[in-house]
Amino acid sequence: MSIAGIPELPDIPSIPEVTSGQDAPAAGPFLTMGSDSVPEPDRFSWWAEVVDELMPVSISSAHAPRFEGRLEAVGMLPRSQVTTFTFSPMTARRSLAQIRRQDPEDYFMILVGGRSSIRLEQSRNVACLGSGEMTLYSSSRPLISDFQDPEQQCRMTVLRLPRTVLPLADGRADRLLAEPLPTGTGSAALLAPYLTGLPDAARSCGPAELARLGSVAVDLAASLLAARLGEQDALPVETRKAALLARINAFIDHNLADPWLRPAAIAAHHHISVRTLHTLFRDAPEPVAATVRRRRLQRSHADLTDPALRHRTIGETAARWGFRNPADFSRAFRAAYGVSPSEARERAQNAKDLGTGC
Repeated sequence: MSIAGIPELPDIPSIPEVTSGQDAPAAGPFLTMGSDSVPEPDRFSWWAEVVDELMPVSISSAHAPRFEGRLEAVGMLPRSQVTTFTFSPMTARRSLAQIRRQDPEDYFMILVGGRSSIRLEQSRNVACLGSGEMTLYSSSRPLISDFQDPEQQCRMTVLRLPRTVLPLADGRADRLLAEPLPTGTGSAALLAPYLTGLPDAARSCGPAELARLGSVAVDLAASLLAARLGEQDALPVETRKAALLARINAFIDHNLADPWLRPAAIAAHHHISVRTLHTLFRDAPEPVAATVRRRRLQRSHADLTDPALRHRTIGETAARWGFRNPADFSRAFRAAYGVSPSEARERAQNAKDLGTGC
């Protein structure tokens, strides 16, 4: 049996009610705002208002006269969201007076993006982070954060975690404030790409699916923090199940090309029984074997309709995505898409020739 290896994965903010400078409708779970729709002299003060809606802080910047800022927020669960911020270098401080004025009692998990560098200080801890690194901070403690690379705009993705939804009682997560969190193993290896990919994934989701994506984000974040604290067993059973299911789905996606990717192999890799694996998928839209087949067909369809891959035969495409029998592949493809693989390829080519897209 051959299963391609990936890192073992044992253990994923409310939208600001700001209307000035908004360049996309605020209705629904998405909000996009940018300073380019605000007169240049007003941009820094506008950004200060935007940030203050999330959590009152005082900001300063050497770039204030020419400040640029943009955010994209995806609301998922009540008072929980993922927001990507891009902005000119600045410093932010949150004081005891600001905490007394307004404390949403939230945690915020930061994922640094681009080529940014961030220094964050809270609870006598200091985290100096570069691209791809993560940390946690709280709205309930004084905070100093510096985004001061003069050559780069700062970029970060923030997951807002209200204390009421994080299943770590008694403020245990406070022990991790401003501590660098590992990103290459465990839940972080899932959480980081999950957060950055969430906006695109969420655009095609209905409310129920979006809530499910939000729950996965919270469960992965809780698993990451619990693992760091050595308290995985303290998590609710449902949180641990959700994190395990997220690991399994990631494993499936990384191994679709392997023809031996079957329930028994998936279960063995995760040290669970096949029966437990099927139980985990009981509330999913489809059983685990159907999930593997559907994703293989989706990848095959994408390759067959990609003009850049037209040199690859249908048989090669099928084998590339784990189908060992060309006849089985053709039958499954027709059942899924209503046309044969060759017809799907030809239609895509004709659409391209007519300039109508695929």
